[in-house]
Amino acid sequence: MARRTKIYEGKAKILYEGPEPGTIVQYFKDDATAFNAEKKDVIEGKGVLNNLLSEYFMKGLNQIGVPTHFMKRLNMREQLVRQVEIVPLEIIVRNYAAGTMSKRLGIEEGTQLPRPIVEYCYKDDKLGDPLVTEEHIAAFGWASQQDMEDILSLALRVNDFMSGVMFGVGIKLVDFKIEVGRVYDGDFQRLIIADEISPDSCRLWDIETGQKLDKDVFRRDLGSLTDAYTEVAKRLGVMPKSSTPMTKPTLIN
Repeated sequence: MARRTKIYEGKAKILYEGPEPGTIVQYFKDDATAFNAEKKDVIEGKGVLNNLLSEYFMKGLNQIGVPTHFMKRLNMREQLVRQVEIVPLEIIVRNYAAGTMSKRLGIEEGTQLPRPIVEYCYKDDKLGDPLVTEEHIAAFGWASQQDMEDILSLALRVNDFMSGVMFGVGIKLVDFKIEVGRVYDGDFQRLIIADEISPDSCRLWDIETGQKLDKDVFRRDLGSLTDAYTEVAKRLGVMPKSSTPMTKPTLIN
């Protein structure tokens, strides 16, 4: 097998050149990080679960007309995606107060917000991905006014989809973050959802018990991260409900 060309390696994924121009192979690692990578570990099977769950969410978004970079899953750890020009922002949608919002504003964690609140962070690990306003984004040219309108629309549509899907399996979507990228069809530019959507990038709480089923399990030492992600996968039908937590999950085709 020919050696692939690595384009980029991040905290949770590796990107390789794809088989065709304009494509990328996205590989999901088992690495777990928190607090801007100050806390690190390797959780066997995490990459497999995130690959399968991100495929599930991206395919669902594509089906309802929310464009994403996802093309197809290649194997248990890799998916083929469309190459995009990433907008240097993390877009956070919050339905309930949690994490940094609770700390910043003194709002009790779990408080339902009057409406979904969209926040933006500038993507820069060295700076700790600082919170920025639309004024910053416009002033520094990270996105145009039209881009921001499109980003807001995409974020709220993802929120509607994810909230409904999760509610249907007894999970509360507390918040999530997404990234968007620019693609060009000739001279025409449009924005699409990129990166991943998984329990790494969402806060997911059991509606009845409040049990955390996301990366906060790792951040706060609340138990097995693999067990938490496996529970989400089981409820969504990505894995058999009768199976025990596995380091190498199987997919229902």
